Amino acid sequence: MATIKNWHQEHSESLSFGSRIADKVATGMGSWRFIIIQTIFVAVWMGLNIYAYFYHWDPYPFILLNLLFSTQAAYAAPIIMMAQNRQSERDRLQAQADYQTNLDAKKEIEALTLKLNQLEVEKLDKIIAMLNEQQSK
Repeated sequence: MATIKNWHQEHSESLSFGSRIADKVATGMGSWRFIIIQTIFVAVWMGLNIYAYFYHWDPYPFILLNLLFSTQAAYAAPIIMMAQNRQSERDRLQAQADYQTNLDAKKEIEALTLKLNQLEVEKLDKIIAMLNEQQSK
């Protein structure tokens, strides 16, 4: 028995390995967990470099930290844009599926309306025939 796939399943199965990784990275970077972990990392980095007793590997103004952030941003921006492009594609596929569902529903409603009209005409014909029978008696 074949299972029917919806648009979301079909789209998910069509993603490449790189696309799935990019989506996971974008999801992770767009979370409170990432913000909190990054904030803790920055605070520890600055704290260790300000209060270190012997060795300051990145003294104020924290140029190495800025370099790390620049590198992170250079990779994050295209990854997030790829994820947004895929979201747009998912939205387009969902809109297309919704449109097709609406068309199918419209056709079914039109068919039901025709059937109901046909039944109504048949009922009226029977009523008229019964009235004609009664009048002829």
